[in-house]
Amino acid sequence: MPRAGLNQQIVVREAARLADEVGWPRLTLAALAARLGVALPSLYKHVRNADALAQKVSALATAELAAELTTAAAGRAGTDALRAVAAAYRSYALRHPGRYPATQQVPDPADPEHVTAGERAVGAIYAILHGYGITGDDAVDAARGVRSALHGFVSLEAAGGFGLPRDVGRSYDHLIEALDVALRSWPGGRPS
Repeated sequence: MPRAGLNQQIVVREAARLADEVGWPRLTLAALAARLGVALPSLYKHVRNADALAQKVSALATAELAAELTTAAAGRAGTDALRAVAAAYRSYALRHPGRYPATQQVPDPADPEHVTAGERAVGAIYAILHGYGITGDDAVDAARGVRSALHGFVSLEAAGGFGLPRDVGRSYDHLIEALDVALRSWPGGRPS
């Protein structure tokens, strides 16, 4: 018998919180059931299995990240937009160390909300690129470059991969400055 008041939304939100506490790889149905105070079989009323739970957490986290990126980009262009979106990206990853990795999953085509969230997140990057005059296939390449740089940095930072005695925020700022220079001279973009 499922716990009264428990539904899929509550299960997924609590799973996201748990992932932030224990890490994405350690998010299990058993740990979630214990946290919710229910027997493991009770969760199957709300999620089909561990893969389905991971997909739902990914959809939630992607929607959250997309909202933060689009808010950061709103009303900005060029370097200002790049800096604002990069800051929002890093902030989200640091505040949500367990659910951030879930944002890197390709949206499930059978989940329209997940697809929409993914499109919004990537759309924020494309909006920045448009400000640099980068469109079409060139924008796909540039978006992959920007995402790779941001993801690589925040992933290394979250894993404690920066041990040298230098301010990590300063290094991130320099990375964004380098991206700005790269985007200004991107093949197929508008020269600046």
